[in-house]
This record gives sequence, structure tokens and C-alpha cells, in this order.
Amino acid sequence: MHVTGTVPPSAPAPSETDEVSAAAATSKHARRFGLPVATALVMGNIIGGGIFLLPASIAPYGTVSLVAFAVLTVGAIALALVFGRLAARDPRTGGPYVYAREAFGDFAGFLAAWSYWITTWVSNAALAVAAVGYLGVLIPLGGHRWTICLAALALQWLPALANFAGTRYVGAVQLVSTVLKFVPLLLVAVGGLFFFDPSRLGPFNSSGHSAVGAVSASAALLLFSYLGVESAAVSAGEVRNARRNVGRATVIGTAGAALVYLLGTLSVFGTVAHDRLVASTAPFSDAVNAMFGGSWGGTAVALAALVSMTGCLNGWTLLSAQTPYAAAKDGLFPAAFAHRRRGVPIVGVAVTVVLSSLLTAYNYLSGSAKVFDVLVLVTTFTATVPYLLATAAQIFHLVSGRRDAVDRARLARDSVITATAAAFSIWLMAGAGYAAVYQGALFLFAGVLVYAILAARRR
Repeated sequence: MHVTGTVPPSAPAPSETDEVSAAAATSKHARRFGLPVATALVMGNIIGGGIFLLPASIAPYGTVSLVAFAVLTVGAIALALVFGRLAARDPRTGGPYVYAREAFGDFAGFLAAWSYWITTWVSNAALAVAAVGYLGVLIPLGGHRWTICLAALALQWLPALANFAGTRYVGAVQLVSTVLKFVPLLLVAVGGLFFFDPSRLGPFNSSGHSAVGAVSASAALLLFSYLGVESAAVSAGEVRNARRNVGRATVIGTAGAALVYLLGTLSVFGTVAHDRLVASTAPFSDAVNAMFGGSWGGTAVALAALVSMTGCLNGWTLLSAQTPYAAAKDGLFPAAFAHRRRGVPIVGVAVTVVLSSLLTAYNYLSGSAKVFDVLVLVTTFTATVPYLLATAAQIFHLVSGRRDAVDRARLARDSVITATAAAFSIWLMAGAGYAAVYQGALFLFAGVLVYAILAARRR
């Protein structure tokens, strides 16, 4: 095992593949995912808490944020295609970590794993905050921070318990929640077009910045909506026929989520008055109430949104443990993260839910005015690090021109797609803002110290 330098390209490690197959065969609680569940994992993780709260978060920028949504969709699909190509040549669990380490060596792999792991548990905290907004529609939580904080913590621990039960239950919860979440989304996305009123859209650019600056700033918030595009690639070791199904699930899931996103956000903008939308904590419920009157519709949407976000937390909790698991197998994360039970890296799940709980409690009890926005912007920076490293790995393979890594017939198309994904990643990192980059960089560089200790112990 190299401490530094480039790891030679190789086929999927037989020992790891055999381990996953053995686990699936010997435990009734572990089961490998087919194309439908892999697609549901991608769509379920993309369409989670983000879409249900972000229309209110981007409303202060005006309708220019819809332009950001369109640009973001193009970049997300390009990134999905890159992940599909990388997974086709190396379908191991770990996603960006595996691709970065194979191309650039241990340190790059560790940075990808570390930053992606940070993204997952910070995202879980943000999802729980978003879910509490809809829980408040169903159950009066009052205005006390302790009550709201405890509700957010409960929403994080329930999916963690499903993960402890095994991958069989994770897949079942993911499939059911993905189906249920489309009820409110399609209701608003399609039904809202019949109630669309252009006068409710508000100004095109109300941010006070230039149009380009407003697009970049709103895109930084919107990236949270597309986190999860890499879900199938990260869990490739649990996907049947991963070389074929990971790419298909990634592209189908991302394209489907993008269509629902664009229609849903446009409908919310056109059914809820701009000044009310800016202050909303449950914009989809407000949209249904505006469409049909009364509160029954908003209550039904809040229930479906809560189920959706709980399912999303279920999938993200699994992903949060998969990358550290792959890194721990290679000696780049503490060895405890490599322990699996019923197909799930249980130590990774436990550490993740504890860290996200502590972060949630800190943000609520410290008095942050916009807890969701603060957490989202931090994940924007930390997510783009593994995205950019994975894209760089694909550039490495394309430029190196090795026959086992590059399909000559698709070279021109792959080059354009990879360049788009790379530009997209850099643009998002710039749009996250100074505060998010500062906080994200602190998390990232703390990992350098962890790597130094692990590398020294391995030597």
C-alpha cells in the first residue's frame, strides 16, 4: 500500500467484491440493490429536504434564481454522466474516494473521503432542520428552541435505527419514501401551473447584486438540492451489475429529479406571493393552501414532505458510512469504520448521527438566525471538493489515453461533458461565499492532521 504517490489502476478488488457478496449471501438483512432501488436511492437522496424548503431560501434573490436552477441542472447532469463513466470502469463502494485515490494516490483519496464525509453529516443536520419546518405544520412545536431542537434530533435518529437494522430495510424504506414523496411534488409541480399567477413572482433580481452575482449566490444554495447525484456510485459495491446499473441509475435519477425541481419551484413562485414566500417555513404547504384554500391541503403536503425527508435522511445516513468504510479498508480512515453488520458500516452510521446531532444542537442553541442556510452553504463547499477530485480523475484518464480507461469512440463527447462538470464544480465553490469557504476550509484542513496521524501509524 502506498503512503503517497499514484495508485496503479486496477479492476475492482476481488477481496472487497467477495466480501460484499458473502455478506449478502449469509445475512437475510443484507441485500444488493437492483436498478430500480439504485435509481430510487439517487432520486430519494436528491429529492429530499432541499426542494421542500429551498423555494423560500432562494426567494430573496427573485426569479433570477430560476436561471440558476436551469444552469445547475445542466452541470448536475454532466456530473452524473462523469460518475457513470467512472463507475463503469471501477464499480467499488466509495465513489469519489475510489476515483481520486486510483488516479492521484492516497492523499487525494483521503481528502475526497474526508470532505464527502463532512458533507453527509452536515447535510443530515440541514435535512433535519428542514423537516422540522413541516413537522410544525402537523404538530404545534411552539417557539422554544429546545423543543424544536429535540424534534430535529428525533428525525435524525429514526433513520439511523433503520440503518442499524440492515441494508434490506434501508432499501425498502428508500423505495417507499421515494414513491410517497412524488405525491406533493407532482401535485404542486403540475397542479400549480393551473393556478399560476405571474404577479406573484416578484422582481427578477431583488438581491441588490448583479444578475451574474445573484445567479452564483442562489446556485450555491441550490446545490444542496442536487447533493446525492453520486449516491449510486458511492454505494456501487451494493448494486447488482454495477458497471451498467450505476451509470443508468445516476443519469435517470438526476434527470427525473431535475424535471420535478424546475416545475415545482416555478409553481411555488407562481402561487405564493413573493413577500410571503420569503418568510415561509413550509413553502409547498403554503402553495397548496393558496391553490385550494383552507389548510387541509397544506397539512397533507406537510405529512408527505415529512415522509420524504425522513426517507432522504435514511439514504444519506447509509451514504455517510460508505465512503469512510471504503477508506478504512485501505487504511486511510480509522479501522473501526470498516466494521460492517448486516451489510451496513455501523460505526460510520453511529459516528455520523452523533456528529450531525451535535451540529444541529449547536446551531439551534447558539441562536443562528437561519440555521438551514448556514448549514447548506457549508455543504456546498465541502461537496464540491470530492466532485472536483472525481472530475479531475476523469480528466486524468482522458488525457492519459490508456485504452483500458478511455473509450476512443466517445472521447470527444466525454471530454466536453467532463469539462462542463469541472467548470460547474469550480463555479459552485466560488459561489458558496467567503464565510462558507472559510468554515469549509477549516473542516477540510483539520483532516490533514488526521491523515498525518494515520499515515504515520501505517508506516
